[in-house]
Amino acid sequence: MLILKVVSRLLDYPTEALFGAADEMISVVEQSDELSAQSRAALVEFIRQLTARELYDAQESYDLLFDRGRALSLLLFEHVHGESRDRGQAMVDLMNVYKSNGFEVDSSQLPDYIPLYLEYLSEKLPVYIQEWLGDICHILTMLSERLIERKCHYNVLLDSLIEVSGVEVDRAEIVDTVSKEVRDDTVEAIDKEWEDKEIRFDDPMVGDCPKSGIHHSQKSLDPNTVNQVPIRWHDADAAQVAGL
Repeated sequence: MLILKVVSRLLDYPTEALFGAADEMISVVEQSDELSAQSRAALVEFIRQLTARELYDAQESYDLLFDRGRALSLLLFEHVHGESRDRGQAMVDLMNVYKSNGFEVDSSQLPDYIPLYLEYLSEKLPVYIQEWLGDICHILTMLSERLIERKCHYNVLLDSLIEVSGVEVDRAEIVDTVSKEVRDDTVEAIDKEWEDKEIRFDDPMVGDCPKSGIHHSQKSLDPNTVNQVPIRWHDADAAQVAGL
């Protein structure tokens, strides 16, 4: 499904190659049967606005958005396991699912990074794609609403994925939750986290960060709205992925 490849690229760190492929991505979006006309128009406008910027400015904005705080982490297991040891096993299991399906992943990449997850799904049948996207809709919706709250148009990408999943999302409760959250990407919030965090050299998660342009975060999404809905894996091999 080409539309997933486009969204995967757009959710990743901006590069010259991405900007150079703007016309190709727009063509794919305009021909996508998976999205409504309104969603196609919104996605095309996002691509045009993003690629009209200076690359350095787009990269800086991306870093400030996704690389500060924890609420907008693009690592799925961050919003399920946080820093628990279950997270490491879940990543190993997901990596094994990729490998068993012939999807090769660079050793520097974390398997739960959403752009990578979408790249894997893009080669699957629509029914498989809808099931796997449906399983993470609670996370996608929370991320989308947080982006809307911050007046950032990257929410268009998450909303496109929700539409492809075919899941009808009741966003009222999530909107209410997000509206009451305290931002975790301010200087004060980041300083406080470092003051509060106990550094343990025997902690297996210390120093474990992706090399994809996104630093993993430690705080999960609101447990009352996200973690009550487990991610389920529908592939026979995928059913072994821990905790999801």
